[in-house]
Amino acid sequence: MTRQPTRRRSTNQQLPEPASAASLPDPCPASSASPPFPTLRIPPALPCRRANGKSYGEAEGRPQEWLDRRFIPPPAVGERMDHDEGVQGAETKVSWAQRIYEAMDEILRKPCEHQIIVTHGGSLTCIVASWIKMPIESAGYASFRAPSGSITTLREDNFFHNRQVVSLCDTRHLHSAKAG
Repeated sequence: MTRQPTRRRSTNQQLPEPASAASLPDPCPASSASPPFPTLRIPPALPCRRANGKSYGEAEGRPQEWLDRRFIPPPAVGERMDHDEGVQGAETKVSWAQRIYEAMDEILRKPCEHQIIVTHGGSLTCIVASWIKMPIESAGYASFRAPSGSITTLREDNFFHNRQVVSLCDTRHLHSAKAG
């Protein structure tokens, strides 16, 4: 599970330190019924399945080799979003993106200053594309892969309401945790 992005509505404010993190809005865990950050003591805001990673249908729970033998990669040119990957029941990239975009719309309707979204790293592409308001049909070549535990920070300024990708897949906190 990858911690993905925080939303900041002010360019001058930083997220509170963990000691005051209980004032943060709800996180959205991807695969856990309990809050992903127990020290925050706040419940999830959305049902877990909304921000999950892409569904691979009948490949779910099977070895990677099983999927690799059946997977049909998208074409280099042409329709990529509605491409059938050759796995029965697998989500197309367009249905996956629509689900994540809808979850992001719901999250962004919440009137709060900071938000934490916890999701699978592959879904980061859809989250960032939604954040910058990239039309779904234009996201066929986009890919923002995130290592486990990475943090992406997104910010919207209060004046122009521009949206910024402040940091993408930052893992510095993991290195400092190992050192300390």
